[in-house]
Amino acid sequence: MKFTAAQIAGILEGEVVGNPEAEVSKLAKIEEGTPGSLTFLSNPKYENYIYSTQASITIVNASFEPESPITTTLIKVADAYGAFTRLLEVYNQVKLNKTGIEQPSVISDSAKYGENLYLGSFSYLGVNAVLGDNVKIYPNVFIGDNVIIGNNVTIFAGAKIYSETVIGNDCTIHSGAIIGADGFGWAPTPDGSYKKVPQIGNVVIEDNVDIGSCTTIDRATMGSTVIRKGVKLDNQIQIAHNVEIGENTVIAAQTGVAGSTKIGKNCQIGGQVGIVGHLVIGNNVRIQAQSGIGKNIKDDEVLQGSPAFTYGDYNKSYVHFRNLPKIVSDMDEFMKQTNNNK
Repeated sequence: MKFTAAQIAGILEGEVVGNPEAEVSKLAKIEEGTPGSLTFLSNPKYENYIYSTQASITIVNASFEPESPITTTLIKVADAYGAFTRLLEVYNQVKLNKTGIEQPSVISDSAKYGENLYLGSFSYLGVNAVLGDNVKIYPNVFIGDNVIIGNNVTIFAGAKIYSETVIGNDCTIHSGAIIGADGFGWAPTPDGSYKKVPQIGNVVIEDNVDIGSCTTIDRATMGSTVIRKGVKLDNQIQIAHNVEIGENTVIAAQTGVAGSTKIGKNCQIGGQVGIVGHLVIGNNVRIQAQSGIGKNIKDDEVLQGSPAFTYGDYNKSYVHFRNLPKIVSDMDEFMKQTNNNK
């Protein structure tokens, strides 16, 4: 799809300096611009590239005045970075604006869906599944029985949504995510083996949640595993059965949260964090990468380490960790001198 400088300026409420009919069909960094591409300049450190870029159109701040000849057409706006971000959002909406039902796909007779559905090929809608308006289901997605999905939800290729899952409005689930698989519930038996504990609950995902690729969220043993509104989960995260994650909490990749732990609102959890089960983690907690959490955490704590302790204490202790060989050597020398003086 091609856009002219005049069309882009209209979207951004900007001013064209150069050829209003210049056309672009792709985006590029300013130093990598080629004919037919659109780029932007907001950081003065990159200004030298505007004199050599081959990009057909460049978005710049309204105050920018070139000091040498340029070949690119300019679109002047109040905030180049913000305008380019807005344009990326429009571009993404256009690119992902698919509708229709591709074949082969399977829709159960009792399934219901709203307006502007996109259902990619080799996808499956189970018995009594209910989908809202503007739902986009990419190829090879499985939607199980009795699943409820709200409006403006996008589920990318290969995701699996098990039965009874409830997903709110304006959510995005990326490729390979698995929502609603059995929780890890096994009871030991007298002979030393393990018996499966049936997992009969579900997963509830509220509005404006983003779930990364290959992230897994297990169904509850009973009741619900709950992901509150505004939560953002990175790729390759494990959320166990009966966990609850509070509003607007963000969790980075490869973190694991064990069963029945409750995480508060507005928390920030780094990558590769391990959190044991049946804990309560307060609001506004920040946990640094690779930390291990084995106890309840109060509101507003910042933690690091494994097992984790307060961030300030960790940094003070780390000075001693690094100097430990010298400290041990000094202690040995001290002990030798003490023994020699006896």
